[in-house]
Amino acid sequence: MTQDKSSSTCDSDSIELKHGSISTPKSRATFAEERRLIEGNLHNGIESGKFFPQTTGGLADPYAKDDVRSMAPPVDGKIASGERQGAAYLDRTDVDWDKHDVTSDTPLEFVWSFSARHKYRRFNYFITKAGWNPTQPLSRAQFESEPFATFLNERQPYWSYSDEEMWPEQPTRHTLTLPERDGYQVLLGVWEIAETDKAFYQVVDLNFVSK
Repeated sequence: MTQDKSSSTCDSDSIELKHGSISTPKSRATFAEERRLIEGNLHNGIESGKFFPQTTGGLADPYAKDDVRSMAPPVDGKIASGERQGAAYLDRTDVDWDKHDVTSDTPLEFVWSFSARHKYRRFNYFITKAGWNPTQPLSRAQFESEPFATFLNERQPYWSYSDEEMWPEQPTRHTLTLPERDGYQVLLGVWEIAETDKAFYQVVDLNFVSK
């Protein structure tokens, strides 16, 4: 049987479909949507190309070569919004974002909730570098180049498994041990999809306090 491996991307105007977000601790997008500062349900649709921090598209997954190749990830300065016009507010640097108090080297549970699900490949978690500058737009230079945590779906090729076998759990819970940091930092969670060229981006604002 021949498998159609073309990208099954979502309609950019149908943000109610097949999306997800970090619900605990609340992401920047969730806070903004609650205050009607971004379009309704767009917290679940911060969608752009996969394989951050790459800058180009057309890349194969180094782990799962049969996954759909990527489109370009969001450009610097538009990482929090995923370049979604209706979410441009999330990229602003003049906002005092709601921050969650956390401590270094301490486990913290992150929960993804989904309005619908995709066959996925991995979840990656990045964090800003010590000494990053919050007055500047979020960029690749502001984040560590490698994720500090990755949760990989080892099943491949994706089309040989059912939706239920390849979908993330609803909800999906990850317990992360946060790296050593002090003060305000930004965590970036990226949910990468096997069956499309995209990923979903979630920024969570953290305030590291002493134990």
